[in-house]
Amino acid sequence: MPNFSVNVPQLSSLYSTKTPKVRMNLCADQVFDKKLLWRDMSTKMKFPSFSAAELPDLRKSNKRRGSLRMIKCRAAGADGGRVAVGDDVFSVTTSSKYEVDYLGQSTKGDLNLKLDPLQSFGDGQATLEGPIEEVARTEAQAAENLIRELGIQGPFSAQHSPRGIFCSRTLNLRSISAIGYDMDYTLMHYNVMAWEGKAYDYCMENLKSMGFPVDGLAFDPELVIRGLMIDKEKGNLVKADRFGYVKRAMHGTKMLSNKAVSEIYGRELVDLRNQSRWEFLNTFFSVSEALAYAQMVDRLDDGFISADLGTLDYKGLYKAVAKALFRAHVEGQLKSEIMSKPELFVEPDPELPLALLDQKEAGKKLLLITNSDYHYTDKMMKHSFNKFLPNDMDWRDLFDMVIVSARKPEFFQMSHPLYEVVTGEGLMRPCFKAETGGLYSGGSAQMIESSLNVHGDEILYVGDHIYTDVSVSKVHLRWRTALICRELEEEYMALIGSRGHREELIELINQKEVVGDLFNQLRLALQRRSKGRPAQTLAATNLDDQELTETMQKLLIVMQRLDDKIGLMLETDGELFNKRWGFLSRAGLWDKSHLMRQIEKYADIYTSRVSNFLNYTPFMYFRSQEQSLAHDSPLPDAGIEN
Repeated sequence: MPNFSVNVPQLSSLYSTKTPKVRMNLCADQVFDKKLLWRDMSTKMKFPSFSAAELPDLRKSNKRRGSLRMIKCRAAGADGGRVAVGDDVFSVTTSSKYEVDYLGQSTKGDLNLKLDPLQSFGDGQATLEGPIEEVARTEAQAAENLIRELGIQGPFSAQHSPRGIFCSRTLNLRSISAIGYDMDYTLMHYNVMAWEGKAYDYCMENLKSMGFPVDGLAFDPELVIRGLMIDKEKGNLVKADRFGYVKRAMHGTKMLSNKAVSEIYGRELVDLRNQSRWEFLNTFFSVSEALAYAQMVDRLDDGFISADLGTLDYKGLYKAVAKALFRAHVEGQLKSEIMSKPELFVEPDPELPLALLDQKEAGKKLLLITNSDYHYTDKMMKHSFNKFLPNDMDWRDLFDMVIVSARKPEFFQMSHPLYEVVTGEGLMRPCFKAETGGLYSGGSAQMIESSLNVHGDEILYVGDHIYTDVSVSKVHLRWRTALICRELEEEYMALIGSRGHREELIELINQKEVVGDLFNQLRLALQRRSKGRPAQTLAATNLDDQELTETMQKLLIVMQRLDDKIGLMLETDGELFNKRWGFLSRAGLWDKSHLMRQIEKYADIYTSRVSNFLNYTPFMYFRSQEQSLAHDSPLPDAGIEN
């Protein structure tokens, strides 16, 4: 009887101490326990007796952490003969033999049976006979029970959680040959108060040296959120809906009323292609810049900016703030301070390196493509990764290729000279072709495709910047894309916390609509009577003029009181996420924000952090959800009337 190995990793940093789990990776990509739930199959896995030294009890090991153990088990068929496993049974669809499935996704990377499916199970072929609906229902229930018994979070339950991976466009992860990652705010998350607060401090120092009044100003990240736009002509920060209509606005640090917003922006849409006017806050890096600009607008309006600086309008003021912040980055003071004490600025994520390790061991080629320089990248990656990797691995061991100083977004659009980093001190030499395992500076995305022999939708790129990382790589190269947006976790919980508030608000709006429908019918009846027309609306048929007027007065009072209540509730909707701007992904009660529209358009999947991939497998098939339309409605109780 042949033996085969089963890997049971028990990594101490894989799960939190509250929910220790064991992940078992078998050659058939299935998870087994001593008690198998496929009771109706005649081919069983037989677990012989082992000594305590050879095989600790699996149930106890579920509650205990330890090192990677290799467990030997035996496979027996119903007749006691040899059962084919692993490569004897399965083959992987190659890039030269793939097809396209019914959802339009490549089948590259899919697992196939080499043997006749029924022969593989011997007499157990009865398990697969019968209507597929019944077979699938039985197997799905068995799989769900087993996943629950092992304490593993399934992909569907993971999706409905703050750390889910959400799908805008269907993505077969099995068909992905290479996964590229950005670094800052993607592979490592900074403490926003610390990192952006320090960037703000350096920006203020530079503005002060330029002659701007900055005394008394302080870093307040609650004033801005990702997804806002800076209107450089008017000195405003605005939040727009998916169509580009401005829904909320702030001049300087003062929020504008709905009436003021309507007067200023009622006849125009936000057009991000007009870069001379609009600046989109794509990432956390935008927080310090937007805050400093809003505060400087206040100082300009109050007349505190010296005439010695020349005649400044809001657009010129933005240029000054951007220049001050750019100096903070370019002069190296900011990054030098972070490199000296990374523990003060970086929030560690023990699960993240392990998620990448899963992908690498599944055959994915991993790439790091960052705009940061070599010294900063090496220092920060060592700090964030090495202590969480097994077997004394170094962060470089995870990646098939590393590109520093990439100069994104140009990296995806054009070619720059390529240099190989050849020493630990960062000494570089020119080169003309990248090789697997290399560390490079500059170059281009086309160079990566050529070197790795992967192209277009075989590559998934993961980053936090909706334009620099996601939009450009998709538009110019047709790479698949994933956006990292850490705020999703906070927003998810805020939406749950606001559920009662929103339900009450929707109920009031529905009541207003019903009352308003009746009021409109009566108003039309009054209009017709005043014109001497005999036609009456049904609602007013039995009302004389006095009754009609009194009823309308009563309904109007009710609607006005409802408007007052609804208006106040709408102003506070989303305040659990941000008191000024509301939810990140929403603009108003029902509509999506402009940021959310950008995410849906350019990001195939999006999530709060890279380590969320650990709740899925490298073979996950992400399927986009049904999109609702304005004319969608539940099925009527009775037939549709003609």
